[in-house]
Amino acid sequence: MSSPRHQAVHRRESQPAGFDFTLHMRALCDDMVRRLPELSHIDLARVAIGFCQTRKSVSHGVYASLTPMRFAGGRSETIRRGRRWGLQRLYDPAGVEMLYILSFYLPRFLDLDFRRKLTTVLHELWHISPRFDGDVRRHHGRFWAHGASQKLYDVQVELLAERWWSLDPPPAVYEFLQNSFRSLVGRYGSVYGRKFPTPKLLLLE
Repeated sequence: MSSPRHQAVHRRESQPAGFDFTLHMRALCDDMVRRLPELSHIDLARVAIGFCQTRKSVSHGVYASLTPMRFAGGRSETIRRGRRWGLQRLYDPAGVEMLYILSFYLPRFLDLDFRRKLTTVLHELWHISPRFDGDVRRHHGRFWAHGASQKLYDVQVELLAERWWSLDPPPAVYEFLQNSFRSLVGRYGSVYGRKFPTPKLLLLE
């Protein structure tokens, strides 16, 4: 049986000057996962956190996305039109396979207001399946991604944000989000981080 081709998460040999956005985002997500029982199923060691550069400098559009590395039910393969398919795999340098890719779109994400940034992060983390099997959280019915009501999904995310904030997280974890993209560049000279290509759908023989 053949297995999907894979790509590796590479570490930088030297740290460039500037602000490491994805390093700080990982610290923020780690704090949220540790403080909120609703997110305790998430193992961030198996979540790749990166950024994508937006093509246009506009305020509307995608701010963040969660890419699952498995199909429905955590399956590693799926059948479409009678053919067997898999997804390209992603591993870190130690050989640990990533089950999700969490991406933030810059500069658009950093130009949101502070509260919206927090709820955007939690919105994507809440999409991770409670089974942490590489699939997304699936709601009953036709609207499986957010449930029957996007408004109720957003209310759940707002409650998570309020609960996390009430637990008095250290300012060092979130203070960078109080800056816009431009102000971070002005302060540090540049903003950089990890990038991960969208995994390819592969035909399995």
